[in-house]
Amino acid sequence: MKKNNLLVNFLSRYKYYWCAALFLLVFAALVTLAVPIAFRELIDAGLSDESVDKNFILLFLLAILLGLLVSARFYMMSMIGERVVADLRKEIFSKVIKNPPVFFESLKVGEVLSRLTTDTSLVQTLAGSSISIALRSFILLFGSLIMMMFTSPNLSLIIIALMLFTISPLIFFGKKVRKTSRDNQDRIADISSQAGEVLDSISTVQSFVREGYEGKRFSKAVENAFLSARLRILSRSLLTVLAVTFIFGGVVFVLWLGAKNVSSGRLSFGELTQFVFYAVFMAGSFAALAEVWGDLQRALGASERLNELLGGQGEENNPPLSSNSGVAFKIKNIKFVDVDFAYPVFPGKKVLNQVSFTLDEGSMNALVGPSGAGKSTVFMVLLGFYKSVKGQITFSDRDISTLPVNFIRESVSVVSQNPSIFSASAMENIRYGKLEASDEEVILAAKAANAHGFISELQEGYQSFLGQKGVRLSGGQRQRIAIARALLKNSSILLLDEATSSLDSKSEAEVQKGLEKLLPGRTSLVIAHRLATVRRADNIIVMDKGKIVESGKHDFLIKNNGLYSKLAAFQFEI
Repeated sequence: MKKNNLLVNFLSRYKYYWCAALFLLVFAALVTLAVPIAFRELIDAGLSDESVDKNFILLFLLAILLGLLVSARFYMMSMIGERVVADLRKEIFSKVIKNPPVFFESLKVGEVLSRLTTDTSLVQTLAGSSISIALRSFILLFGSLIMMMFTSPNLSLIIIALMLFTISPLIFFGKKVRKTSRDNQDRIADISSQAGEVLDSISTVQSFVREGYEGKRFSKAVENAFLSARLRILSRSLLTVLAVTFIFGGVVFVLWLGAKNVSSGRLSFGELTQFVFYAVFMAGSFAALAEVWGDLQRALGASERLNELLGGQGEENNPPLSSNSGVAFKIKNIKFVDVDFAYPVFPGKKVLNQVSFTLDEGSMNALVGPSGAGKSTVFMVLLGFYKSVKGQITFSDRDISTLPVNFIRESVSVVSQNPSIFSASAMENIRYGKLEASDEEVILAAKAANAHGFISELQEGYQSFLGQKGVRLSGGQRQRIAIARALLKNSSILLLDEATSSLDSKSEAEVQKGLEKLLPGRTSLVIAHRLATVRRADNIIVMDKGKIVESGKHDFLIKNNGLYSKLAAFQFEI
């Protein structure tokens, strides 16, 4: 989607509603433009004329009609604004969650949330009211000018000249408003991002007694946002004062000339009254357009920020499986062949260097090595979150680039060291592994993961709310929820980022019981920080500084007296 087309794209989706709204706007504008004519007839005919009753009734009927039209137009435009912003938020969120991890390396979650709320609200204001005001003002402006030309061409030409003189400074300050508005939205996003980060780590903040420090840091961010907002308001105020001064000053000047024309007999008092009405309509419309111009610049600034989210590269889902394979294609083995990889933020630093290994079907494989060896990176590349710089990754001899990313991830279950627990019930957290699973299937998975006992003891059992990130659970309980989720998904491949490294002995024993149900029969790759968990591995891959330095079974590696042997010596007796 091109930068300049964001608003147009979303607004054009409801062209039939826009047509209805435009009809109401035009009709209401025509009724409004008819009011001065009625007043002219009333004044020129005189209050004692027998048609005075008819003229007042006509004015009253015009007022009722105008009220109905304005009400209908308000409903239609407000509804369009709400609909547009709802669609915009849905599309942005759907787009954002499909972006690869590299997208979030340069964009904070709080900033994304700010754009989803504050920035879309500016677009809503534009679509729901500003465009309506602009269209109405535009019609009234030119309608009034046309009627003024019929009433007094000379005075109308003077007003047109003054109006053209006014446009240039309005355009200049409008651009200034747009720039300051975008800066203000960035500062607001900083506030949201910082507050979210602090609240998300509140226990760390409080344990270090940093409430005062974070309060001052947040106050500084708020103050920066205020200063930015003040600059935006100042620009907007200058825009408004210029518009009001130039426009109404010009109207007063023209009315003075009109009064001279009445004195000389070139205009009737009724025609002057009609001209005054149209001049006021024109001035008010022009002032409203100047105000809307400021709203438009703010919305354009917001749309630029939103477009950065919609314009993200997203993830390529790769070509679909061929019809010959279809759903029958099954991943039997995984191979890494001379894989090199560097993270996009540090393109010159290899994290994986000539990595080659094979995961045979049904085998249990372990990845061990010191911190920073590249173990977690292997997981990220295998799942398609990043593309390898060089080398090849194959699933059953098919290159990873020829398989849909979603197919690969559907075939893999991941249990991480710090599993994600959602702000939902235990039932829904486990069901995340298989959305269509029945309650009975969820409970069976929980039992297999050795999680049924503690879940049943919760106040509302499986319907118990687990809190933000599972704050109501212990580390071992969160791990067993994650294992139950993986069991329910029932994928043929398991990636396990050492699930017991940060647990006490009792919790570790409980989690190990769950893993004993999860591992058999699956092709698994386990990142191990505690070497005791990989004694039974069919193959142990030892990594150091992005390279595989040795591989084999436990006994072989111990006798080899290499890095594995040294790591093992620190953790258990040989």
